[in-house]
Amino acid sequence: QVQLVESGGGLAQAGGSLRLSCAASGRTDGYDTIGWFRQAPGKEREFVARIRRSSSTTYYADSVKGRFTISRDETKNTMYLQMNSLKPDDTAVYYCAASSRVVFGAKSDYNYWGQGTQVTVSS
Repeated sequence: QVQLVESGGGLAQAGGSLRLSCAASGRTDGYDTIGWFRQAPGKEREFVARIRRSSSTTYYADSVKGRFTISRDETKNTMYLQMNSLKPDDTAVYYCAASSRVVFGAKSDYNYWGQGTQVTVSS
């Protein structure tokens, strides 16, 4: 089992930045892909970005491409999401998720989920 704990959420102004962290524990060799999803009130949970452990290959949703950067620190078993040029539409609960397989943006492909961290962007 892999446990995931998010941190770093909070309030930002439009145009500002935040950095989210996701710390993995437990069987930390038990996943290949790790990424971020988000869910705004009344909306479906949607894919944001993901990165592979072995190659650090990244993949982004079009809505965040060029503004968000996903990265990871293997020595700390921690993944990051640097969010720049934030918009009010980025307001959501952000979830860390991991998969034992090579996957992209389908939430059903992810086995492990964190509890989420709230990001609120004011205009």
